[in-house]
Amino acid sequence: MAILFSILGRGRAGRALAAAWGDRVALLPASAEPEGLVLLAVPDHALAGCAGRFPGRCVHLSGSFHLEGMPSAHPLTSFDGEAADWTGTPLGLTGAVPEVILNGFMALGFLPFQLPAEHKALYHACAVLTSSSASTLWLGAAALLAEAGVELPGRGLFPLVLATARNIERLGAAGRTGPFVRGDAPTIARDAAALPEAWREIFLRLGGL
Repeated sequence: MAILFSILGRGRAGRALAAAWGDRVALLPASAEPEGLVLLAVPDHALAGCAGRFPGRCVHLSGSFHLEGMPSAHPLTSFDGEAADWTGTPLGLTGAVPEVILNGFMALGFLPFQLPAEHKALYHACAVLTSSSASTLWLGAAALLAEAGVELPGRGLFPLVLATARNIERLGAAGRTGPFVRGDAPTIARDAAALPEAWREIFLRLGGL
């Protein structure tokens, strides 16, 4: 089967997409100089240098960075290096992404939408809040419990994380629960007092949003 395009970058995103597309694409190191269309799966700081090597024939994956005249396609997901079910996952498009690359993403279940360049930083900041920042809270909460000697059985906090995500997906804001939603001031004060100062501020600030 002929190669449709090359992926440059062997990080989690590049490996995951290459695994899903199989022999239809070539997964290459960032230093490679392939012919044809190129999908850049490299860190933002390396994009300008890489893009200059493939004028008019490359697309990048960054959700935040914008290079004038260079299209991007940002999958709104968290990659782990393996192929996954991406059905219904948004794909932010900035600029004219070549049809063969766009069709490749759509074949994997991604749903494209137009992402104006001037909104990319806001879009990516919201993605970071949803993923990286949220996972920092989960891992931090687990660490606080462990430091106190509280050992949760089974899957620990993850059933709560997943149930919360399902409720929000199904009900939106109405899916939120907890003492801040109920306006339970005594519980909020008691919980806040149990936290270290840095976490107490986060707890109260987030709860008040």
